[in-house]
Amino acid sequence: MQLIKALFLRLAFGAVSLLIISFVTFVASAMAPGDPARYIAGEKATEAQYQRIREQMGLNKPLMTRYGIYLSDIAHGDWGKSYQGVHEPVADILKRTVPMTAKVAILAIILASTIGITLGTIAAIRENRFADRSILTISTLGVTLPNFVLAPILVYIFAVKLDRLPVGWDVELRAPEWMYLLLPVIVLSLRPMAMLTRLTRAAMVETLRQEFIRTGIAKGVPPFRLYTKYALRNAILPVVTTIGTTFGFLLTGSFVVERFFIMPGIGSRTIEAILSNDVPVVQACVLVTGAMFVLVNTIVDLLLPILDPRIREAQV
Repeated sequence: MQLIKALFLRLAFGAVSLLIISFVTFVASAMAPGDPARYIAGEKATEAQYQRIREQMGLNKPLMTRYGIYLSDIAHGDWGKSYQGVHEPVADILKRTVPMTAKVAILAIILASTIGITLGTIAAIRENRFADRSILTISTLGVTLPNFVLAPILVYIFAVKLDRLPVGWDVELRAPEWMYLLLPVIVLSLRPMAMLTRLTRAAMVETLRQEFIRTGIAKGVPPFRLYTKYALRNAILPVVTTIGTTFGFLLTGSFVVERFFIMPGIGSRTIEAILSNDVPVVQACVLVTGAMFVLVNTIVDLLLPILDPRIREAQV
């Protein structure tokens, strides 16, 4: 019963977080310079035409009334229409861009988690030895090297110099899709990979000094089983928690990566919308990005009691 209560509390917290995100984004958009009605009406529109468009958009209503209408429209699946081009429905833009960003972010977090946890475990086992120092040096470089520096370096090496991977994003996908995704995923995963490596190492070093590990060694437990089944399982909790937070960095980091690699994701579309003052698209992209972040952290919170029975017992 307590587990169900904890689940509902986490979902309620996520809903409140999304409500706050939507409100802040809506107010910031309303206070931003520029008049959407004037933009849509055009320079040659008369004052009467301008006022009619402003009334149709509801801009003559109080801010909180407009916010209530905005929430109601979202609840009914109406995200509005883009101010740009043919005024494409925002829902169609989301359907086209969200899968791309989600795919890149998920692949990046899988790559970062797999390699980061593995390297961190090896570094802890070989503490203060060559392998440990080498891994720490590489992870330090990974933490300090920004995406906008790493991306052009990898493009120059693998796309220009070696000519092994395509540059940018081809709508017709003349090469296999994984070739287009490889560099963006590597660039996006490097920093979280380095962070998870250092965190796993710190947690494992502390765990390996515990009494039950020494007892296992004395009883002749095979090293691989001792490290993976007992030590890593006890050290993994802070790492799993950090993975949820790291996913948020991947979503925001994808803005730069998608823009650099010309990928049709929600990150690059958000930047385009901000530069062109396309308010409905900005609001939708920010809210969907926040929803993805809340969803992943909710999943992580639900996994913790499964990984650690002590948390489950505390909730019962």
